[in-house]
Order: sequence, then C-alpha cells, then structure tokens
Amino acid sequence: MNGIDYIADTNTMLYITVNNPCIHPYVSKNLGISVITEMELLSFRRISDNEVKMIKEMMMWCKEFQLTDNIKERAILIRRTYGTKLPDAIVAATAIECNVPLISADKGFRKIEELNLQLINPS
Repeated sequence: MNGIDYIADTNTMLYITVNNPCIHPYVSKNLGISVITEMELLSFRRISDNEVKMIKEMMMWCKEFQLTDNIKERAILIRRTYGTKLPDAIVAATAIECNVPLISADKGFRKIEELNLQLINPS
C-alpha cells in the first residue's frame, strides 16, 4: 500500500484552503494528489504570489502522483468510456490505479463505475 488514504481533486484542495467544513473529516488523513491537480491549482489566471505560496505549502503535505503509463492508459479508457474531461479522467485514473478513494464535490465523477468516490457537499 502507498500510505495514502484519499486522492483529493482540485476542488477538494480549494476547500482546504478556505477551511470549508465539508473537508474537516479529511484534513488529518494522508492525502494524495495527481500532478494535474497541482497544475490546475497553480494555473488560475489571477492567482496572487501569496496564493501560490500558500498552495505550494499545502501541497507539501500531500503525496503527488505523476502520470505513469498505467495512469495514462486508465485515463484514456475512462475518457473513451465515459466522455470525461481529460483532467478529470487523469485524476480518476490516479485514484483507481492507487486503489484509494477520490474525494470530490464534482458529481460528474459518479458515472465512473470503477471509481471509489467519496462525494463531499460544500455548504
């Protein structure tokens, strides 16, 4: 096992930055992220230098998973099967290949049958 309890997608990481109560049960867990999540978080158009610093510090507490051949092949299959957007297919494939649940508020992930999804509800 890789020691990771959950893979967190981009919206989950954003909820951590604003301390949304929906994420409280997960903040003490070992979180992993896809390299795509890092790219999405740091590529917002109007992100400030302080926000970049905060996000990078937050990501230091997460294990980042790179795009392996297995994740790539799984993402291709997910995209072809479910019509998922490529970044979401990569994040889902990462969770599936790591054999850990994905935490997300994105209900679109529910259609991926082989994904163990922990759907959160931001209030």
